[in-house]
Amino acid sequence: MNRINQLFSRQKNNILSIYFCAGHPTLTGTADTLKALEKNGVQMIEIGIPFSDPMADGPVIQEASTKALHNGMKLSLLFEQLKNIREEVSIPLILMGYLNPIMCYGFENFCRSCEKCDIDGVIIPDLPFKDYMDSYKEIADRHKLKIIMLITPETNEQRIRFIDEHTDGFIYMVSSAATTGAQKDFNEHKQAYFKRIEAMKLRNPRMIGFGVSNKQTYEAACAHASGAIIGSRFVTLLEKEKNAEKAICQLIKELKE
Repeated sequence: MNRINQLFSRQKNNILSIYFCAGHPTLTGTADTLKALEKNGVQMIEIGIPFSDPMADGPVIQEASTKALHNGMKLSLLFEQLKNIREEVSIPLILMGYLNPIMCYGFENFCRSCEKCDIDGVIIPDLPFKDYMDSYKEIADRHKLKIIMLITPETNEQRIRFIDEHTDGFIYMVSSAATTGAQKDFNEHKQAYFKRIEAMKLRNPRMIGFGVSNKQTYEAACAHASGAIIGSRFVTLLEKEKNAEKAICQLIKELKE
């Protein structure tokens, strides 16, 4: 069983997933960041593939991506850094990146490299669902790779149920149609969206991301889904501390206060 499925089968709520951008703040820090996150109780990690035009990301992650590219991070190097990661990290690992660098690498080659590194899933925000079904699903399945799809408050019920029927792992609930970035709280409109999706009783578990950055937003997300994904706030702390251990300890402290 895929590690993503294992995680959601044994834990139904309060799952904490962390996003960071590979190659930021240092080119060689990927493995150390992964180890520090698992050591401090993070249950799933999204490793960002830096890209020059990350359209779904806010200024914090855009800046991190730019710095990572300037540092020299690229997909081939990332896979080299991850080739022995399973000797030290056991939690689910997901690559998150845009279609352009993945297609430049070659989609099947990308999936093959993921399988060699024991990567569990991939999130590609700009991959249309129809294209995934028509051209990419069979390849990803062959390499035992979960392709995680995103939904937003604007995604209609029919499409959500179709995504739920044809994917496996979890559904990434984007909290709003805006880009990534820290928020102080979720307004009534966003919480109504969380409740609406929860009431649909989908087959797949759900994780809420975009805007989760403190105790209030984390608890609101966990109240209506299996857990939350935190990106911008951790990336900010990582940039400040230049140390993944200090950054995740500070974030966990903030989630409790």
